[in-house]
Amino acid sequence: MDFSSQFKFFKRASARYALKMALWLIHHLPYRIIKGVMYFFLFLWYSFAIRLRRIARESLLTAFGAEMTETQRRRIIRQCFENVGHSMTDLIYFSQYPEGVTQRFRLEGQQHLDQALQRGQGVVMVTAHFGNFCLMMLDLAQRGYKMNCIIRRARDVDVDMTIFHSMTRVGVKPIYSTPAHQSVQESLKVLRNNEILCVLLDQHFGSGSGVYVDFFGNKAATATGPVVLARRTGAPVLPVFTIQDGEAYRVIIEPPVTLEQGDSEDALTTDVAKLTHIIESYIRRYPTEWGWMHRRWKK
Repeated sequence: MDFSSQFKFFKRASARYALKMALWLIHHLPYRIIKGVMYFFLFLWYSFAIRLRRIARESLLTAFGAEMTETQRRRIIRQCFENVGHSMTDLIYFSQYPEGVTQRFRLEGQQHLDQALQRGQGVVMVTAHFGNFCLMMLDLAQRGYKMNCIIRRARDVDVDMTIFHSMTRVGVKPIYSTPAHQSVQESLKVLRNNEILCVLLDQHFGSGSGVYVDFFGNKAATATGPVVLARRTGAPVLPVFTIQDGEAYRVIIEPPVTLEQGDSEDALTTDVAKLTHIIESYIRRYPTEWGWMHRRWKK
């Protein structure tokens, strides 16, 4: 086994045991103490995550350029790491005690979601790696909404199975993005059952089936899935964003996005660009809520 393989094995094993340790802590310690312990490990993560901090800085430079000073970039990166730690702690905790999650959430625009579901064609909920988007789905499931989410498989099998069972147990059905044909069929099924399908549209999608649209003034490879699924089923597309508000969360549910008429490539690209522009507008307003550690502009 070469060094690269050994390092990957170490990272996956570390993630697996970190998750197990977090679950053990949650079942044995009060919430406040858990928060303190997790912030200690967050400090260690931030200190040693040199590569992720470098990626975050490069992403901020690509997005904002000279609009932002180096001091501002450093502040956003640190806050971004803190938000991720806060979100992960709450997600793991409330996945074990879901009955308490609705007290932490305030929904704005819930009428848009209810009116969309009244059409009987399901809802394509478009969001991003923004705020505690996972906990938002758990909250909606606790409120009685039938939630489904397209996710990527975790590289570690044990972590993947833990995530799958945790999501299923709290009422959020995971739909794996691969194999693609099966993912599409399952997604169409839940929409035709008038359920909610959550899709994250803010990651690099360079498989060849995406389109390039403007994102902070730079072309970014973006998936077309939400638009394609909406066209095939007639489901309305609703952008949704989660924002941390102290110890609580705000969920903003936008009105349905009007899609272009026709099935041309230009119409498809225009619709994906609309959704990407909405995501960008929220990131500009709340830059510390987005995951800058991802290489959004790989090509």
